[in-house]
Parts: sequence; structure tokens; C-alpha cells
Amino acid sequence: MNTLLEFLAHQEILLLCLLVGVGSIIGHYRVAGVSVGAAAVLFLAIALSAWGDAQGQKLIVPEHLGTFGLILFTFSVGIMSGANFLATLRQGLLPILGMVTVLLLAALVAVGAGRLLGLSQPIIAGSFAGALTNTPALAAAREAAHSALPTIGYAVTYLFGVVGMLIVTSLALKHRAEDTDAPAPLVNCTVRVETPERPRMRDIEQRHGDRIKFSRVRHGGMRHPVAAVKDDDVLLFNDLVTVVGPADQVEQVVQELGHASSHALEADRTSLDFRRITLSNGKFSGRSVADLKLLDRFGATVSRVRRGDVDMLAADHLVLQLGDRLRVVAPREQMAAVSAHLGDSARGLSDINPMALGVGLAAGILLGKIEFPVPGGHAFALGSAAGTLLVGLLLGHLGRVGHFVTTMPVTAAQALSELGLLVFLAQAGTKAGSQIGAAFASGEWLRILVLGAVITLTVGFGVYLVMRRVFAMGGTKLSGVLAGTQTQPAVLAFANGRTRFDARVAMGYALVYPAAMITKILLGQILGGLGL
Repeated sequence: MNTLLEFLAHQEILLLCLLVGVGSIIGHYRVAGVSVGAAAVLFLAIALSAWGDAQGQKLIVPEHLGTFGLILFTFSVGIMSGANFLATLRQGLLPILGMVTVLLLAALVAVGAGRLLGLSQPIIAGSFAGALTNTPALAAAREAAHSALPTIGYAVTYLFGVVGMLIVTSLALKHRAEDTDAPAPLVNCTVRVETPERPRMRDIEQRHGDRIKFSRVRHGGMRHPVAAVKDDDVLLFNDLVTVVGPADQVEQVVQELGHASSHALEADRTSLDFRRITLSNGKFSGRSVADLKLLDRFGATVSRVRRGDVDMLAADHLVLQLGDRLRVVAPREQMAAVSAHLGDSARGLSDINPMALGVGLAAGILLGKIEFPVPGGHAFALGSAAGTLLVGLLLGHLGRVGHFVTTMPVTAAQALSELGLLVFLAQAGTKAGSQIGAAFASGEWLRILVLGAVITLTVGFGVYLVMRRVFAMGGTKLSGVLAGTQTQPAVLAFANGRTRFDARVAMGYALVYPAAMITKILLGQILGGLGL
């Protein structure tokens, strides 16, 4: 066995691949319905490195590989979150500020409790990152502390960081029956017009705040063909029209215009067809639905946009991304031309956009190196993790600058973020393996575990109380907010499983996730640097 360890000590890339592969296999196993996921790579790396160190072999993944994995992860997270970041700030600024306040309180608690327990500042910083299961915060703490010690605190506290937040999430979901904020699902309905007022369809859409959209219309009775809706279309008595939108809004439109018809226009595909088309034509990335000009060119419209696993109403102002799947309604003879116009290629799902990736990573690294003066004659730098996250958020929000597309498909960004995270965890684990043995041998791990539990429960119950008592948030959405605050996919998966993927879980998660990620990275940086 020592021969194998000696061999791996001289095969850094092979070691990295084994840690990622075997660790991922272990991470997929579930205990009581919960798996540790990518964190298993970290724990395997720590265990193998500690074992090697005990046998006199240094099993280390190079530092530069870990750094590259980290910035790949944070930049990709920024790209994915950027499109909705400012929108979520406008929609829920006060709840976001409440969550940030709880995180700030947790950082103060971490410092106070950590010093009472006799722990060093790097250990406290790593415990904070592990208790909140945030790997970029760990990286920021390590970078600021110039030490691998934060990884020890992270590894010891991580598991309760997941379990503790699952307990709080379960408590939130017990109140689901009391929720009053259930969103109406996206539905479509064919309406028979009975009003004599001859309303213009575009005026009705605007009156409902563009929350509904007309996709098909049949003028003049059953002998006439189904057609796509035009901007200046007027509804006449006895017309049939299909309206798409949230169920409550669609019901209002039905009552305004007439009654729900037994005829479904979408079932008649004789002259007008529909299909999902993948947006892979780069010139439309970062453009709005209206900019496609499908109606003018092909007599076609877009009724819905599917991004990742979420369906959205195709309002004219909705900004599109590569990889979006558009539900297009078009004349049968024009469908092939529409597909060619939009691209409809798998490349739209997998294009990593190397120009935006390279320039964005470089800009983020440079931003992270800028030093800002702070009181006491010291200087504060964001670090590469926070720098690339902020640049990713900006590029994801912009979508394009002139002819330059600044984002990438959600599927491609997800793949890059997962790869980067796995590489970083493997490197971080091997770096700390030899040191964590000393922590367990000295009994320090118990004090670290106590500190982590205090931090996790402070954040979990703090967010729970603020959202329930101050903002009267329903339990379903709150479960998503807790997962987003913890930036923990395992908690999100648990909430989705318990609610059968209720949309409010995703809404809560998206509301706070970007701000939580940024706040924890900055706090990790600050906590890591306090002991210098």
C-alpha cells in the first residue's frame, strides 16, 4: 500500500482525477434521503492526504489547479445569477437586507464564540465557511489568512452545516398549510369572445402588466384558419383566442372577454404549428423577445421560454440567453425557416463562450487584486473568488455589449461550475489532510464542532424568525430562502422533494442566493484576515 501512496505522490493529475471520480461516487450515496454531494471529494482528499502523511508520503494537488477551479466555479455562478440579480434586488430588497444582517450577526458570533473556545482566527474563519457550507468563503478565508488552517475548520463543521439547516428547513415546511402566497401556475386557455367592444389584444396584455399573452386567434368561425396574433389584432364577437399566463390572470381575461371554449386552438395544427426551438444563434443572445421580429418575418410568435427547468411567459421585454428553449407558434410552412433563424442546435446548450470566459476570468482576477485602504493603515482586497463572482454577475446581467455576447447557456455554466468546484475541493482537501490529523489528535475538533453548530443555528433560526415574523413569509418560500442563504444544493433538493418542486422554493432560493454568496465571501475574507 505504501508503494501505491508513493506512486500517487508523484502523479498529481492522476491523483486529482481519482479524488474527483471516487469522491463523486461516494457523494451520490444517500443516508436518510440526504447526500453530501460534492463535499465528499473534500472529505476523501483530506482522509487520503492524512493517511499519506502518516506514511511519510505527501499527496498534494498543486495550488494553481485549485485556484483555477475556484475562479471557474465563482465566475460560472455569477454568470448564472447575473440575469436575475438586479431583478431580485428590486423585488425583495428588504428581505435580502434582513438575510445579510443575520449573516453579519453570525460573523460576530463566530468571532466571539471562537475566542471563548480558544480557537485561532484562521480556524474561526474556516468554521464560519463550513458552518454555512460555502466553499468560496473558505477560499477567501484561506487567501486572506495565508494558511491552510481554515480548511480544517471547514471540514469539521460542514456536515452539521447541512444537517442543521435541514432541521430548520423542516420546521419551516411544517407551516406550508398556512401559506397565502401560492403563485398561480402558467396555463393556456381558448376563449370564445362575447364582448361587443372590439378590444385590441395588445391593449389587454398591457392592462394585465404583460403577465398574459395571446398566442393564437381564429377570426370568423370554424371554417377559417388559426393564425398567429399580430400587434394590431382586434377581437370580434364570436372569435376564438388562446391566452397564456398565470391561472388567476387567465381567468380574469376569460371573464372580461366571454367564456372558456370547449375548442382548443392548439389542437388544430392544420395551418399553425408549434414546437420548442433551442436558441443557439449568438446574435440573439442578450436580445429581447421583441427583437426576434418573428411576427414580421415569419408570421410567428413565442408564447413561452424555458430556461433550465423553469417556464416563463415570453413577454416582449424578456431578455433571452443562449440555450433558452422557445415555444414558437408559426405557420407550418415557416417552421423550418424559424428553426434555422433561431439556430435550434445543441450548441446552444453547450457553448462555453470562450471569449467571455477568458476575458471575464482575467478581469475578475485583476479586480480581486485591487487593494482598498481600511482604517488602521491596512488594505483590503476582494480576492480572486469575490472578484470573478462580481464580474460574472455583471456579465450575466448585461447579456451582451455591442456584438460581444457576455453570457453563456445555463447548462454550460452549470457544467463549468461543477467542474471548478470539484477541482478546488480536491486541492483544498489534500492541502489540509496532514493538519486535520493534528486537530483531531489534540481534541480541538470538538471545540470546532461546537462553534460550527452555534454559527449554523444562529443563521438558520435567525433567517427563520426574520422572514416569518418581520416579512410574514410563507413556509414554502422560506424553505427556498433558507437553502439560498446556506447556498446549499442539498437543502434545496430536500425542500423541492418535500414540496414536489413547488415554484416558490426556487423563487426564495433565487431571491437571496447571489447576495448570500457575495456576503459570505466578503465575510470569509474579513474573518480570515483578522488575525494578521
